[in-house]
Amino acid sequence: MMTGYGQGLGWGMMGSWFGWFVMLLFALLVFVGVILLVIWAARASSGGGQSVAGPTPPLTGHDDAVAIARKRLASGEITPEQFDEIMRALGG
Repeated sequence: MMTGYGQGLGWGMMGSWFGWFVMLLFALLVFVGVILLVIWAARASSGGGQSVAGPTPPLTGHDDAVAIARKRLASGEITPEQFDEIMRALGG
């Protein structure tokens, strides 16, 4: 007759409180992982993720657009006529 490990709840890792704690922790991590995977899949299928072309730059306000146009005019990147066209398009 064998005695020792496997002969009741007091022996081995699964019979101790530490073993049950590790199993509970692992089950919780698997559950959270499945939930996160479902959320990620739902966002990816609904277009909630980033586009293929990459992230879009943040939208700037009217004052920022005017400042950019002035800098481009000052650096010679655009002509005065193009600057006037930009200002008309901006409503300023």
